[in-house]
Amino acid sequence: MVYTPSWLGRRAGVGLALAGLAAPIAVVGTQALLQSSAQAQQPGKKQTILLVSYAVTKASYDKIIPLFVADYKKKTGQDVEVKTSYGGSGSQTRAVIDGLEADVVGLAMTADVLKIQEKGLINPGWEKELPNNSIATNSTVVAFIRPGNPRKINGWRDLDNKNVESVLANPKTSGGARWNFLALWGAITRGGGTEAQARSFITGVYKNAEVLPKDAREATDTFVKRKQGDVLLNWESEAILARRNGEWTTPVKTFSPNVLTEQPIAIVDRNVDKKGTRKAATAFAKFLFTAPAQKAFADNGIRPVTPEGKAHAGGRFPTVQFFRVGDFGGWAAVDKKFFGKGAVWDQIFAATK
Repeated sequence: MVYTPSWLGRRAGVGLALAGLAAPIAVVGTQALLQSSAQAQQPGKKQTILLVSYAVTKASYDKIIPLFVADYKKKTGQDVEVKTSYGGSGSQTRAVIDGLEADVVGLAMTADVLKIQEKGLINPGWEKELPNNSIATNSTVVAFIRPGNPRKINGWRDLDNKNVESVLANPKTSGGARWNFLALWGAITRGGGTEAQARSFITGVYKNAEVLPKDAREATDTFVKRKQGDVLLNWESEAILARRNGEWTTPVKTFSPNVLTEQPIAIVDRNVDKKGTRKAATAFAKFLFTAPAQKAFADNGIRPVTPEGKAHAGGRFPTVQFFRVGDFGGWAAVDKKFFGKGAVWDQIFAATK
């Protein structure tokens, strides 16, 4: 099976997953990623594992993977190759369910891992297999504002303005977009507003969004490179990388209260057992919690979760008043209420047509 990118315009349907298998990124068929279990278990044979992750993590993994490969070789004497696939978290989740044989998934939210678990690919209890309940990184939502802030956007409520065109990814395909939605909802409800006020506010924001890109990286390209929109809501890491790369020089705004996003790592049990790659896949997943990996995440704009990573990050990440998905009842409740078929997001989407 081959997955190809698809542009999701404002009223486009859900597309297939972007599966750029790197490095360098190249799209290949699933079968090309497989080794038989017998081959994988032979001493001295190089193993190949596939990491499937969401779009904005690429810069971090470009640094982490060589560190892991060297560490694994030193500890085991075995060579390992880590192939990668990046795209919107929702699209990547569907790709794995549909047959993309990931060994490890690093997705934008626990809800996406649970969808893979529901299909029998990941065993229940995966959260306890790794440190920190398998949450390897955190982030939050920031606002890219045009130079000079011509629309006077200084807080969440300024986004509900017919003269303000927002750029946001599509919650049907992007995990980051679902975090955006929760940030907007919580900005009202955690700030003393009612759910009716939150629904009205978010409807106004999305009504003024001319496009809904398929993932966070494409949303950044839409705003920064195509110069579309007045404000972009996106991952904090996207803002940090855009400034580092010289794509964006205007300071971004981090509104408060805001959502602390939590990104999980999980081993895809059915696939690693089929391919005989559990040892290497487990080693890679655990490596993401080591000091070198956590420092690499921090260096590439993603909030680390370990004491060593946080110490390395220092004060580079702004402090805001955070709320978490647990404050809304956890992902099972959130998915049912907001993102299930006919739920709040579908109702808001229909109202913005």
